[in-house]
Amino acid sequence: MSNVIDSLRDLNVAVLHRRDTTGDELLQQVNRIGCPVESHWPIPDALPDKVDLLFTEVNEESQSELHAMLERPRRAPLTLVAVIGYENPSVLSAVQKIGAHAVLTKPLRAAGVLSAMVMARHHWAEHCRHGRELLKMRARLDSLQKVNDAKFILMRHHSIDDKEAYSIIRKQAMSKRTTTIEIAQSIINADGILRNFRTD
Repeated sequence: MSNVIDSLRDLNVAVLHRRDTTGDELLQQVNRIGCPVESHWPIPDALPDKVDLLFTEVNEESQSELHAMLERPRRAPLTLVAVIGYENPSVLSAVQKIGAHAVLTKPLRAAGVLSAMVMARHHWAEHCRHGRELLKMRARLDSLQKVNDAKFILMRHHSIDDKEAYSIIRKQAMSKRTTTIEIAQSIINADGILRNFRTD
């Protein structure tokens, strides 16, 4: 548990909440945990890039401003903890829309802030991991598509089957000490040039 808390202390935290009892109490609790924390209100156009974790009040009045601020491009995705006073459909929908990783309900209690931060960081890390895996999967699919396109070009031009076409690509890659993807891309590029040449 001490490792989890130590990792939280490395985070730059921002509290986006009006300076009332809840806002002040939230700042005090985050300070007690040992995180550098700053307060913002009213909702700014953008947050400083250094902010890692944001506690933000979510209500019916500020939804559009909050959404616009969070839509702005950032160096790294934020960890979001929504602070809500009501559990009505409109507020809960806004919590989902901003992609909150954890929720705190008002009035705040002595326990809850630390747990919310731990869970929010856990869900944030999982979300980032899934995002990286999705990018890798898309890259793999893109690579497979390139190889398939190149095989089809060779099959069309040389009247050979799928296995023979792939064998040519693989042998070229080995002889040139490069990847099958690079060879596939060069075949696709050459075919495109020839097509343009014929149409001209």
